[in-house]
Amino acid sequence: MPTASNGAVSIHYATDGDADRETVLLLGDVGYGAWQWGWQHAGLTGPFETVVPDLRGAGRSDAPSGPYAIEDFVADVEAVLDDHGARRAHVVGAGLGGMVALELARASTRPQSLALLGTAATGEGLSLDPLFGSPADPDDLTSSLSAALSDDFLSAHPEAVDRIVDWRADEDATREAWAAQAAGVGAFDASDWLYEVTLPSLVVHGRDDAVWPVDRGRRLAEGLPRGDFVGVDAGHLVGIERSRDVNDRLVGFFEGVGSTDRA
Repeated sequence: MPTASNGAVSIHYATDGDADRETVLLLGDVGYGAWQWGWQHAGLTGPFETVVPDLRGAGRSDAPSGPYAIEDFVADVEAVLDDHGARRAHVVGAGLGGMVALELARASTRPQSLALLGTAATGEGLSLDPLFGSPADPDDLTSSLSAALSDDFLSAHPEAVDRIVDWRADEDATREAWAAQAAGVGAFDASDWLYEVTLPSLVVHGRDDAVWPVDRGRRLAEGLPRGDFVGVDAGHLVGIERSRDVNDRLVGFFEGVGSTDRA
């Protein structure tokens, strides 16, 4: 698997699909490894090439001492795109990854569009602690999913929950690295410059999100000049709970943007 270097920090990433197709970059949420994109992989790979980095602190990427700033993640992502040779990409960001996507769009011309899942323009007032589960404690990993997924999903899909717990034990951030990532969320505030992000932007948010309230998603979409809001009946991890709906929306959105670019 390839790695990119941002100074002394190595960032692991995975790619799949036809390199001649448009690239979709998937940026994950606080503490989670690349497992979180397993529900999007089949839907996006084929129509597009996918690039999935492990954010610093998670998966097989380095976990330098924190706290991390959103700008640190942006520099890591730029290193990944440089290493892979991707000039432009549609960017999907979940939670923390959505904030990275917003800053990347402000700092770079690489993003073609933004799809922001369960994220917000500012981390002020958010309490992310319920989402953390220690990778060394399966019971902790299981119980912390109640903050990320709805009760309906948890009760209806026990086998998926077991798989998620196994993946989290292998890929998720330690408490120290999780706190370093979460610090970036807490310090981020794009409220005063959202108007600068003029890319087509799709904001998808779970109506039952217990940690990133749905009103944050609505306000984010309202602040983006070309932002569209979609609420879905799900908890925080909308890409898992409503994968078919989310995937269909992502593919249609990116294809629409691509058609406009080619016109």
